[in-house]
Amino acid sequence: MKAFFSSALLLLIFLSPAIAQQNNPQVKISNGILEGTYNTATGIQSFKGIPYALSPVGDLRWKEPQAPANWDGVRNAAHFSHKPMQKHVFSDMIFRADTMSEDCLYLNVWTPAKSANEKLPVLVYFYGGGFVGGDGSESRYDGESMAQKGIVTVTLSYRLGIFGFFAHPELTKESPHHASGNYGLMDQTAALRWVQANIAAFGGDPGRVTIAGESAGSISVCAQMVTPLSKGLIAGAIGESGGAIKPTIPPIPLADGEKIGTNFTAKIGAKSLADLRAIPAAQLLDDASKPGNYQLATTIDGYFFPKSPVETFEAGEQARVPLLVGWNSAEIPYQAFTGGDMPTPQNYAKKVKQRFGADSTTVLTLYPGTTQDEVIKSATALASDGFIVYSTWKWADLQSKTGGKPVYRYMFSCPRPPMVGQPNPPAGKLPAGMVGASHASEIEFAMGNLPYNKVYAWTPDDYKVSATIEDYFANFIKTGNPNGKGLPKWKANTNGSSVHFMDIDVNTHLETETDRARYLFLDKLYMK
Repeated sequence: MKAFFSSALLLLIFLSPAIAQQNNPQVKISNGILEGTYNTATGIQSFKGIPYALSPVGDLRWKEPQAPANWDGVRNAAHFSHKPMQKHVFSDMIFRADTMSEDCLYLNVWTPAKSANEKLPVLVYFYGGGFVGGDGSESRYDGESMAQKGIVTVTLSYRLGIFGFFAHPELTKESPHHASGNYGLMDQTAALRWVQANIAAFGGDPGRVTIAGESAGSISVCAQMVTPLSKGLIAGAIGESGGAIKPTIPPIPLADGEKIGTNFTAKIGAKSLADLRAIPAAQLLDDASKPGNYQLATTIDGYFFPKSPVETFEAGEQARVPLLVGWNSAEIPYQAFTGGDMPTPQNYAKKVKQRFGADSTTVLTLYPGTTQDEVIKSATALASDGFIVYSTWKWADLQSKTGGKPVYRYMFSCPRPPMVGQPNPPAGKLPAGMVGASHASEIEFAMGNLPYNKVYAWTPDDYKVSATIEDYFANFIKTGNPNGKGLPKWKANTNGSSVHFMDIDVNTHLETETDRARYLFLDKLYMK
């Protein structure tokens, strides 16, 4: 009898995500047993470097992700695995992965659950980086703070650049789906399938999975909403700055993607797919990174993207789930439009005429510039709209019309403080030329990870804003509605209603859209 109880206890330890005080928690998933870590200060268990697909190397380079292999014994899950192949493109990325490799299809789980039967809501977060940079190990995406809100949190790595988005006629021919490209997006879908199969072992509910992401990660969320491959895998979506809609990395026709691929192949002197797959990963990355050699694009391949995302949304064929979506108040600076010219009304009007021609009068009405301050504000808006705001607006607008579920829109307006050691600007003033929150600056706020970023001198107001937006996100992940106790009331948008958005800042408040004419004008330009 004693032996029976000992065996039963061991089985319970293996089949549940560990006892709360266990320093090395173990959990049994479909491929084997994992051993992670336990944070005694927070009560959160974490399991890192979990393979969700086979290593995409050799003959598996540029193929759909394959189901991961089983292992014997206990797999150490205390450390992040390899980050994807990439150049050092973005200075704000702080990786905790020690190595880089083509072997990168791994994910990480943070859970507050004490047993496997708690059915907690789940967040799966896709990182940004233009599909050429990023990793699930970045500290700004750390899942511990969200886990402390009662959410099982997952980050993952997916193939980037030439490894994740290479289309070629020979790849199309060998594919059982007659498709090529979009491998990085299919990696994300494979991770969502892994979550469906395994997240219950960590105390998560596979029926309550919300996907989220910023920039390319937000574009990925939009893509996962429209692909039939993710049907039934998600219950909610959060998009932070970016939709898979022109001009923000929209999918192009497969034939155009294949042309990019054949041109690249010719430039590097490869004769066949076998030649391409034999190139060492570091060399292939170098070849693709040379100016003019390779242009990243996703493709309307007839498989992941049966048609354009806009067409899918217009037909109401997307995931019909609640959406929380928005952008930052100053995604990119005014210089992205004005260049090196001084922001005078004369220089601004000249740039507008050069860029928009016959439409310049309309543009100057929608984005006026009669004073230097107004030029800076309007040029920032014009650059930001063309960069990433319009595509996000279009996504939100389409989903509110055909998605059948609430759409909660926001604008994040809290600018980062000065860097550590730099003087603060006068009270109520922003640094010269700055008119709001820049691209990607909301990530640490939304994920509750300000302490991980040591670059900026965070203030009590910053922590107040972080608490507000993280609570909104957490409530939405749990219920499909961001509203909750102590938060300003957030009104949803549905078809036919006035458009509202939450302006998230030190004094967070609801506003009514006043810039719709801007987006309708851009609609005519981009939807031709």
